[in-house]
Amino acid sequence: GASAVCFIVYAIDKSAATAGRWRVSESTLIFLGLACGWPGAIVAQQILRHKSNKASFRSAFWGSVVMNVLSFCALSSPLVSLWRP
Repeated sequence: GASAVCFIVYAIDKSAATAGRWRVSESTLIFLGLACGWPGAIVAQQILRHKSNKASFRSAFWGSVVMNVLSFCALSSPLVSLWRP
């Protein structure tokens, strides 16, 4: 679900960029990716050719993907059960 929402927000932002309208902030796009929407963001970047050239955005985006994957790995690790009561 989060990936679909993220893809739609990227599409809205791409449309706004093309038409010269109000844009979605980069921090919002990064947050949506961090909130498990990063697969949809990757698809949107490839299909829509949006937010794929700006180096500072790409760095922040891929940093959020790494954080998301590491968090998932940590939370799904058997070691987590040692900390649970």
